[in-house]
Amino acid sequence: MIEKLSSCTLCPHNCKVNRLEGKRGRCCCNDKLRIALASLHYFEEPCISGKNGSGTVFFSNCNLNCIYCQNHEISQEHKGKDITVEELANIFLEQQEKGANNINLVTPTSYVYHIIEALDIAKKNGLTIPIIYNTNGYENIETIELLKGYIDVYLPDLKYYSNELSKKYSRIDNYFEIATSAIKKMYEQVGTPIFNEDGIIQKGVIIRHLVLPNHILNSKHILKWVKENLPNDIYISVMAQYFPTYKAKQDELINRKLTKKEYKQIEEYLYSLDLENGYIQELGEHEEEYVPAFDI
Repeated sequence: MIEKLSSCTLCPHNCKVNRLEGKRGRCCCNDKLRIALASLHYFEEPCISGKNGSGTVFFSNCNLNCIYCQNHEISQEHKGKDITVEELANIFLEQQEKGANNINLVTPTSYVYHIIEALDIAKKNGLTIPIIYNTNGYENIETIELLKGYIDVYLPDLKYYSNELSKKYSRIDNYFEIATSAIKKMYEQVGTPIFNEDGIIQKGVIIRHLVLPNHILNSKHILKWVKENLPNDIYISVMAQYFPTYKAKQDELINRKLTKKEYKQIEEYLYSLDLENGYIQELGEHEEEYVPAFDI
């Protein structure tokens, strides 16, 4: 399957570069599988982390260039190490042995072929826990279709309603149209979340949205779209953990955390929509502490 990297179309950039020859597209990946961290992670939604933690694998590089990325060391500064498909399969099995509730693939899009091969190996060797696809939402429908039967839980971002914002903050066009189409395909594939007796998600979609300061209207448009275009039992996770980092410190509109007033506006609007399921993160003070140390 990895031979398909000879003309890569895994994500909507459709770069068609020959990654097998070492060329790199927008995501900066070649044919090597590169990860930055594999660990039990306890700061996801309660139904993902639970008490045992989520078996998280952070992949290096990204097909977006978000100026506020909290993981910019690995997404845009390429920190990490190259491993083999077999080593990735072993990491999955090791996480299961440690008691992880699931395998959580963070920013996996550029490595879908590698991941599918690793999952085939791991499942033959006893991997049984749910697989989570934790993505920025900028996905090709064809790639989501490839993942059918491999992914149990989709955890997509829905970042922007406004194309102006997606260009300004992530250097991409048509994010909203592309991400919403992908989310609909994800829902078609795995449906509404199903939980085990301990409240841990086994299958389904949870949409994430990070609220940006000074852009409350963007968030309201996103929430309204979810309400009007997806089943009312859809799960949404509204995140208030934003803090200025990386290049966001140079942008006067997002060079601060959310205010209590902004948070209250979103909270009230969310409840007014009467969405049945999901989470809204509390407004905190030390969000920086939740960013993992990428010390590979």
